[in-house]
Amino acid sequence: QVQLVESGGGLVQAGGSLRLSCAASGRTFSRYAMGWFRQAPGKEREFVAAISWSGGMTRYADSVKGRFTISRDNAKNTVDLQMNSLKPEDTAVYSCAAGGLVLTTAISDFGSWGQGTQVTVSS
Repeated sequence: QVQLVESGGGLVQAGGSLRLSCAASGRTFSRYAMGWFRQAPGKEREFVAAISWSGGMTRYADSVKGRFTISRDNAKNTVDLQMNSLKPEDTAVYSCAAGGLVLTTAISDFGSWGQGTQVTVSS
């Protein structure tokens, strides 16, 4: 099992930026794909971004493409999500998750989850 702890959430005005970070421990972090997901009140959890074990491939939800960037540092066991041009509809609890060897976007392919960090974007 891998333990994941997110940080960096907060309150920001529309158009602003936030950087989320996820620290991993307990498993060989560098061997697995990582992802960010979010869940807004009253809505299902949804995929945001994912990155391959090497960092060479990434995937984004259409709603965040061009605004969010996922990155990882395997030496530090961290995966970050840089969020720019934030919109009120980006308001949600953001969670990082550890996947498998193959880069996917399906929630069911991610087995270990952090507790999440709240992101609130005011209009």
